[in-house]
Amino acid sequence: MPTFHYKAARPNGTTVEAAIDGSDERAVRGQLERDGLIVLSLHGESKTSQTLGRFWWSGKVSLHEFLVFNQELLAMLKAGLPVLQVWDLLIERAEQAHFQETLRAVREDIRGGSAVSDAMSRHPKMFSDLYVATIRAGEQSGNLPTVLQRYVHYLKLMISLKQKVTKALAYPAFLVIIGAAVVGFLLVYVMPTFVGVYGDSAQSLPPATLMLLSLIDVIQAQFLPLLVGFVLLAVGLRSYRATTEGRYTTDRLLLRLPGLGPILLHHNTVQLTQTLATVLAGGIPLVNALEVASGAMSNRFIARGVYQAVGRVREGMTLAAALTQQGVLPKLATAMVSVGEETGSLETMLKDVGEFYENSLDLKLTQMTTWIEPALLLIMGVLVGTVVVIMYLPVFQMAGTVQ
Repeated sequence: MPTFHYKAARPNGTTVEAAIDGSDERAVRGQLERDGLIVLSLHGESKTSQTLGRFWWSGKVSLHEFLVFNQELLAMLKAGLPVLQVWDLLIERAEQAHFQETLRAVREDIRGGSAVSDAMSRHPKMFSDLYVATIRAGEQSGNLPTVLQRYVHYLKLMISLKQKVTKALAYPAFLVIIGAAVVGFLLVYVMPTFVGVYGDSAQSLPPATLMLLSLIDVIQAQFLPLLVGFVLLAVGLRSYRATTEGRYTTDRLLLRLPGLGPILLHHNTVQLTQTLATVLAGGIPLVNALEVASGAMSNRFIARGVYQAVGRVREGMTLAAALTQQGVLPKLATAMVSVGEETGSLETMLKDVGEFYENSLDLKLTQMTTWIEPALLLIMGVLVGTVVVIMYLPVFQMAGTVQ
């Protein structure tokens, strides 16, 4: 039987939070109301799904599912449906069980008198600060559909950026995996077979062949320790990156990598300028918008720089000057932001900066894939060719001896 978690108010004004088993939500609600409680929130799932959910679920929905959710929410708001009916429909249409559970909790909070933004802010794993600030700005301005429309456009842009980067890196990664598999097959399976064919003459093999065979013997003898060491190293690096300073350090190093660094810088420039433009369009003051935008950045080094710029802006410094001092954006981007501030069109200029660097990012990704694919093919070909030549060196040596 499913377990439901609830928060309810007693007749004397005190509240209680507990769990109760029931067949469904309606039956549990009826039972609590018969006990004299006023239900404030109620949500739950079976114990089995809870256990599986904790193991498999990271706490967030995919960007695509969140985009669909917001498009449906926007359409219902434009249609003028009552807010509780909107949430009932959204809950029915949600595909992920944990997202459904969160939406039920939000609906109960709204039913209890909370604003939508306040109800969402109680679930930070599902609704980011940027999203909550956007919804709150729409509520305060009384123009939630327009503000939500801007966020949907922003979300589409972020999905597009992610797809571009993923697509650019997918084929090179595929080439590396296939090349490594081919070389491994030659070394582990084919090469020892050739040695067996040579028989007693194995001791008189060419030096290059003997060196390669020695390397294979070491790898085979130490395979388990090498594998354990590799796994421990990967886990250690992942654990270090999970820390605040580890994420900050690795993100800073990534920005300094040749070739990849400029691509990541342009990606984060687009992310920052478009996020800031979206938040400012909702009527949020610049200082608060900067704080929200810094939290939405994927690169922690740039995010910290933007957050440190908040104090300078609060003291009266212009945004362009504050970002220039932090050195987290390209000089051209800060120069364009400065023009936007001087002309009183900061929001428009931020959008222009984002579009400019998005086009620049497309060009850099195209150039990277154009050069990296033949380069990887050449490297893989040289590696495989070298192994094959070393394997056949004894054959060439025998042929020379026969002559």
